[in-house]
Amino acid sequence: MTDDVRLRRGRGALGLSFFVQGVAFALLVTRIPAIQDRYGISDGLLPAFLAAVPVLAGASSVATEHLVKRVPPSVVLRWAQPLVLLSLLGVGAGGQMWHVAVALGAFGLSVGALDASMNMLGVSLQRAYGRSIMLGFHAAYSLGGILGASAAWAGAHWELNLFVSYLPAVVVLLPLALLGSRRYVDGTAGRGETGGQGTGAGGFKLLLPLCLVMACAYIGDSTVANWSAKYLQDVLGSSEQMATVPYNVYMVTTLVGRAVGDLGVRRFGAAAVVRAGTLVAAAGFAVVAAAPGAWVGMLGFTLLGIGLCVIVPQTFAAAGRLFPGASDTAVARLNIFNYVGFLIGSPLVGAIGDAWSYRGAMLVPMALVLVTLFQARSFGSEGARYGVRHERRAGDRAVDVGRGGNEV
Repeated sequence: MTDDVRLRRGRGALGLSFFVQGVAFALLVTRIPAIQDRYGISDGLLPAFLAAVPVLAGASSVATEHLVKRVPPSVVLRWAQPLVLLSLLGVGAGGQMWHVAVALGAFGLSVGALDASMNMLGVSLQRAYGRSIMLGFHAAYSLGGILGASAAWAGAHWELNLFVSYLPAVVVLLPLALLGSRRYVDGTAGRGETGGQGTGAGGFKLLLPLCLVMACAYIGDSTVANWSAKYLQDVLGSSEQMATVPYNVYMVTTLVGRAVGDLGVRRFGAAAVVRAGTLVAAAGFAVVAAAPGAWVGMLGFTLLGIGLCVIVPQTFAAAGRLFPGASDTAVARLNIFNYVGFLIGSPLVGAIGDAWSYRGAMLVPMALVLVTLFQARSFGSEGARYGVRHERRAGDRAVDVGRGGNEV
C-alpha cells in the first residue's frame, strides 16, 4: 500500500471518528432536561453532575499525555470511542441516581482520552499532508453534532425514553467506529521530545498563549450552547419555539466555516484566518448584546458560528507546529483548556447576568475572545500557511506517517 493511499484512508477514518463524537456529545447535552427528569436530579445538584464530566475529561487528557508515550494514539482512540458510546447508552439505561453518576463518570473519562487522541492524530496527519486539513476534521464533528441534535429532537418530540433514543445511534455508530479504527494512521515525530522544542517547564511557557486562546474560545462556545435560547426568549422576547433556533444556526455556520476554512489557511495563513475569525466572533457578541429584537440576535449568533469555528482547530494545529517533536504531549496539555473554558463560560455568564444584565454579560466573552488577537503570533506565519506554493508533494513529506518516521 502506497503512502498516499494509507494517508487518505487514515484521513477518512479519523474524519469518521470526529463525526461519531459529534453525534454522541450532541445526544448527551441536548437531552440534559430528560436526564434530570429520569433520575430525579434536583436543580441544585445538576451543576455538580454537569461539572464532573469536564473535570474527569481534563484528568483523562492528562493521563493520555503519559499513556501515548507507551502506546500509539490510535490505540487509545480505538478503545476510547466505543467506551464513549457505551457510556452514553448507560446514561439512558439506568434507573437510580448512582447509575447515571457512574455512566457520566465513564463518559467524562473516555471522552477526555478520545478528544486528546483524535486531535493528536489530526495534527500528525496534517503534518504528513503538508497542508491544512484540521478544520475539515472539526467540520465532521460539527456535522455529527447537527445530526445528533436532530436525533435528540426527534426522540423528545416522540417522547421516547433515553435508552430507546440513544440505542439506534450506538447500534449504527459503534461498528462503524470499530471498522474505521483499523485504518488510523499514527505519526512518529510527535511521541518523543526530540526533533523540536520539548514541553518541559520552559516549553510549556511557549504553549501558555495557545492554552489561553483555547480556554477563551470555549468560553465563547459554551456561552452560545448554554445561554442562546434563554437570551433570545427572556431578553429579546422571542417565542419558545424560535429560542431553539440559534444553537442550530450556530452549528450550521460552524460546519460551513470549517468546511471552507482550510482553503483560507492555505491561501492566507493560519494567523490571518484566526485574526479574521476573532474579529467576526467579537462582532457577533456585540450584535447579540445590542440586538433590539430576536432576528438581529439571530444574526449575531450566526456571526459567532462563522468566527469561532476556526479558532479551536487552528490552535491544536499551532501546538503541533510549535512542538514538532512532542506534538502529542502539547495537544494533550492544550486539550485540558477545552474543559477549563467549558467549566468557566456558562457559570461566568450566568453570574454576571444575574448580578447585572445578560446584555452586559455577553460583552465578557466578547472581550475574552479578543484576547486571541494579541496571541496571533503563536499561530505562525509562512510555515503555518501550507497550501499554494508552501504545499509539499507526497515525495517531499517531512514525516513518513505510519512507517519509519523522519525528523521534522
